[in-house]
Amino acid sequence: MHVLIADDHRLVIEGVKLKMAELADAVRFTTAMTAQELAEVLAREDASFDLALLDLSIPGANGFSHIEQARSEHPSLPIVVLSGNEDAELMRRLLDLGVLGFIPKAYSPEVMLSAVRLVLAGGIYIPPMMLNQISGSSIPYSSNYSSNGAATPVATPENIDALRRILTERQVDVLRLLSQGKPNKLIARDLGISEGTVKIHLAAIYRALNVRNRTEAVVASRRLEGL
Repeated sequence: MHVLIADDHRLVIEGVKLKMAELADAVRFTTAMTAQELAEVLAREDASFDLALLDLSIPGANGFSHIEQARSEHPSLPIVVLSGNEDAELMRRLLDLGVLGFIPKAYSPEVMLSAVRLVLAGGIYIPPMMLNQISGSSIPYSSNYSSNGAATPVATPENIDALRRILTERQVDVLRLLSQGKPNKLIARDLGISEGTVKIHLAAIYRALNVRNRTEAVVASRRLEGL
């Protein structure tokens, strides 16, 4: 596995490398500390990566230009953004660019590793605070109340198109089968994937719907017309 890391702090790079080494038996890294270095790495003829972890604010970056360049030159490369900024609108804009994950630097290394594994399995990692701040955005939610009295955003039929921009097609398939009451084993068999992969997709679905378990996911999914 070949991982590209772009960040202007050597300590961050070394910490990310240490955790990402747990992804596989043999992981090699290419690093960049400025937008110019990243551009040079991306332009190499032999540039081939399985994952890119890119800091949002490396020196020389002009807005999202370095993210857009990576997407343009390597359209199939899974890109995860690392940032100290936790603004939900910023996260939405990056997802619109095709970024598959956004990990705040305040998160633990274990969360980062789990998020990356989700992305590599075909999912999209969305931080909980994005869903908590998403009210009034282009992905509308209506407020319901959970059993403990806390307001819980629940997806409505109007946002099915928006949810499909967040969920992968495979996750939509898993959600559809989940709404039919099928257990993980049958979902895995129907889709030709492992039960472990089903669990990873379910974790992403729970985050997207802002629910805590299968039952709440089924209730929310039945509100989604056209699924």
